[in-house]
Amino acid sequence: MNFSFFIARKYFLSGKKKNFINVISIISMIVVAIGTMCLIIALSVFNGLEGLLRGMYGNFDPDIVVTPTTGKSFQLDSLDIRKIRSVDGVVGVSEVIEDNVLVEYKEAQRLVRMKGVSRDFDEYSGIRNVMVAGDFPLVRDSIGYALVGRGVQYDLSMSLKNDFYTLQMYYPKEIGPGVVNPTRMYNLLNIIPGGIFAIEKSYDDNYIFVPVEFARDLLDYGNRLTGYDIYLHPNSNPTAIKNDLQSVLGNRFQVRLGEELHTDLFKVLKIEKLFVFIIMVAIIGIASINIFFSLTMLVIEKKKDISVLFAQGASTNLIRNIFLYEGCIVAFTGAGVGLFLGIGISLIQQHFGLIGMGMDSAVLNSYPVEIVISDVIFSVIAIIIITILASIKPAIKASKSFSIQTLQ
Repeated sequence: MNFSFFIARKYFLSGKKKNFINVISIISMIVVAIGTMCLIIALSVFNGLEGLLRGMYGNFDPDIVVTPTTGKSFQLDSLDIRKIRSVDGVVGVSEVIEDNVLVEYKEAQRLVRMKGVSRDFDEYSGIRNVMVAGDFPLVRDSIGYALVGRGVQYDLSMSLKNDFYTLQMYYPKEIGPGVVNPTRMYNLLNIIPGGIFAIEKSYDDNYIFVPVEFARDLLDYGNRLTGYDIYLHPNSNPTAIKNDLQSVLGNRFQVRLGEELHTDLFKVLKIEKLFVFIIMVAIIGIASINIFFSLTMLVIEKKKDISVLFAQGASTNLIRNIFLYEGCIVAFTGAGVGLFLGIGISLIQQHFGLIGMGMDSAVLNSYPVEIVISDVIFSVIAIIIITILASIKPAIKASKSFSIQTLQ
């Protein structure tokens, strides 16, 4: 870009009708700025929701889950535990027995998902961060306690202050023919409710944690387990450790990352985010039509001036670049303002939480927001492409607008 470019651009943008064209350009800037701002904010909210879900599930799910490849349970083998602990990055292993049981409190009953866990769960899980009532440890003074989801508590009308009632848990036995006594068809054990947790609705409405010894006795599992929950060092590489565990444990076990348990949910979030991105970019594209029309009007108005510049020796590239850069200036100014406002509003919401959820029972008081640099980069790239597409047609038309008749 040389000095003649600035002289020529100033020449084109002067005239009696420039105010009308400038108004259209300003409107285009404003629309592009609003679209860009909404795009950044919307993507940041989706990032915040994804981070919120990962954080909530992280309080419940282990870093890595090991389950049998076939069947529901497997024999406990101390050699397997030693193999798991020998992998670099593993800091804790919890034995797990998990199954559906019938629970009764006073006269209320419902089916729940009981998860028996060992002492490593107490030490390494993040469930203590989501306890809303009672005490956290599953075992205190050699007495086992149950940690109950808030939804289960509501359904059973359970009170931690009433020591006269316990949770009665039922599990069917493997019985043979000829058994007619109903009491021999199921196992029944009692456990004291020790605390209430609140993670997420699907967990709160279904799960109860108990000591693995209690689960083993209730289900008559003997020396069997349904899986291992593995906890890793914070600075470790979960994917690499997953591969190492799969190698040492062999094909008898399926090794999965904790977040892989919710692959469908995170996939839906990413798809929704992608569609929001496409819709907002389409809105910005529609707004850029104003840039196309304003440049086209400028070409028509300045047709005689274009001819004068051509007659004075201006090249077609110079004329084309004038209009192309004019469209870029309009779009980039609007996008720059939109990025500034979008990032600024997102940061304010992230640090001060000005916009609340509007629900007393919400997990957070305000909408979660997280700015991801890649979102900003892709947004800028999309705006650049849209700007070029909106500006290139009028710019090419301007470079072909030379006419001898317009000079006469």
